[in-house]
Amino acid sequence: MINSASRNAQSSRALRALMLVCALTAAVCVAGCAKAPAGKDAAELASTQTVGRVAHPATIVFMTDFGTANDAVALCKAVMLGIAPDARIMDITHQVTPFNIAEAARNLESVSVYYPASTVFVAVIDPGVGTSRKAVIVKSKKGQYFVLPDNGLVTPVIDRDGLEHAYEITNPNWMVSGAISSTFHGRDIFSPAGAHLAMGWDYTLAGPEVAQLVRLTPKVPTVTDKGIAGDIIGLDDPFGSLITNIPGDEMKKLGYNFGDKIAFQLDKKWLTLPFGKTFMDVPVGDSLLYVDSRGRLGVAVNQASYSKKFNITPPGEIFVPRKGAPIKGK
Repeated sequence: MINSASRNAQSSRALRALMLVCALTAAVCVAGCAKAPAGKDAAELASTQTVGRVAHPATIVFMTDFGTANDAVALCKAVMLGIAPDARIMDITHQVTPFNIAEAARNLESVSVYYPASTVFVAVIDPGVGTSRKAVIVKSKKGQYFVLPDNGLVTPVIDRDGLEHAYEITNPNWMVSGAISSTFHGRDIFSPAGAHLAMGWDYTLAGPEVAQLVRLTPKVPTVTDKGIAGDIIGLDDPFGSLITNIPGDEMKKLGYNFGDKIAFQLDKKWLTLPFGKTFMDVPVGDSLLYVDSRGRLGVAVNQASYSKKFNITPPGEIFVPRKGAPIKGK
């Protein structure tokens, strides 16, 4: 009886001890949960930059004038993926004519219209790298973000969509760690900033607000009672067609319809070409005027390069007279 009672007492003490251990374990778990919300690591909790993690990072759309002959584009993408490994990086082009801000601005304007809100655009055409020009994050009223130098590159987008806010990137947490190159802000500032945005960081914490962005002042065509004077602003490469800044709908206002033969001046030289709706409106190897996919008047050769065939490259001038207007000097 004594042994039985002793065993019962020992079992009771063991049960109480087990219950105490369970209670202490539960208390530790509750305290731990209170200190660290589920899914948050220490690094994330330490950061005050985020407005919440995102399950699927925003798309990053990338454009530069770096070309593909070196490792510059690959280095920038490596930085982005090191910060946002699940981000989807799309390319506009890396063949922008070096230092040509106006050309890049046209590309950014034409492409951004098709992307949704929250898309992050990283654009690096930056002849002023390392100077006092600002590195900025611009948010449009469409809800898209643009990470780029403050050199007018985003002007056409803001003119179309409106400006929400702009902030200069001065916070070191938004840049690569370590020394910042004075000649490669694409890698050291713009790429990490774009990746952090894609991960949901709050762009208002990147640095001070920018009250006034640098504006690009593009050339615009001039309309008179004689006709319209414009500029050759680019090439539709690799096809070599000439791109002008004359809106295609101006041709109808001048009195022209598809199928008309139009006398016009190209770099002060008079030419006469058919106004076609598509390249195959003329025989292979023949030239034509047409309205390109962006709605601008262009000059092309069917299945050849107008630029190479006639040795014409931007910049240049074009003048289209009103239909029926007297032509002097032709």
